[in-house]
Amino acid sequence: MTHLTRVPERTYTLVAFHAHPDDESLLTGGTLARAAAEGHRVVLVVATCGERGLAGLQDGVGDHLADVRMRELASAADALGCARVVPLGYGDSGLRPSPDDSDAFANADVEGAAIALADVLRDEAADVLLVYDRHGGYGHPDHVQVHRVGTRAAALAGTPVVLEATVPSRLFRTVLGVLRLVGNALGRSSPLPTREVFADPGTVTHRVSVTGYLAAKRTAMAAHASQTRAAPTDGQTRVLTRLLRLPPPLFALAFGHEWYIEQGRAARPRQSDVFASLYDANRAPSVGNRS
Repeated sequence: MTHLTRVPERTYTLVAFHAHPDDESLLTGGTLARAAAEGHRVVLVVATCGERGLAGLQDGVGDHLADVRMRELASAADALGCARVVPLGYGDSGLRPSPDDSDAFANADVEGAAIALADVLRDEAADVLLVYDRHGGYGHPDHVQVHRVGTRAAALAGTPVVLEATVPSRLFRTVLGVLRLVGNALGRSSPLPTREVFADPGTVTHRVSVTGYLAAKRTAMAAHASQTRAAPTDGQTRVLTRLLRLPPPLFALAFGHEWYIEQGRAARPRQSDVFASLYDANRAPSVGNRS
């Protein structure tokens, strides 16, 4: 099916703030690809290089793995049409960081990290910032920190619209049930029980169709090859591997829409475009006027 790209009356700058390489493709890849295809500027910011993620023996550990994952991120960003990738340089916290780990992003001073992100937002004159919901999606401490830091950075920079990437919790559980046909899609990576992840459907403000951009999303996901290989001490099939093996109908079911909560906006009526609030000139900004 041929997808007709909508040409906007004016273009905007979308900054997506993520915790680790591959997060951008899984939760927001279709949105980023759609925005870029429609002529908007898309900038990707990552807090860490993902050096504590599980990977194959050939991918190394520590700094070596960080280099591998940043190269993979560059390939994924190209597939999605991102104009710029900015690493903030914090340390990957892992799922259960020690409170004494001063390098871990989860333990970073929120104000200091927010200032660093706000500098990017001002430099880009960002119109929309993507972060995660207050649960950090599935509870990863770096994802929760992205929510805190991103919200504060938008306030500092005066970014008009902040959208929290999420999934309606009931829908997530339904899709997860289908995906169990090929393996539990959440695996053992969630610090939260399945019933506590993501968002109450009643709080979701945006349901964004990305069905026309699933090829780009799938290519970007596949670019993170290190995350498809089992760690030597693990041996289990990785979540990303399971998702990439989905036949097209199941892949479309799982990823055909992406979901957001706009800070400061009522959940109804639900929007279908991440720039909807910018098209509405009569609506006050959700965070504050641009300084």
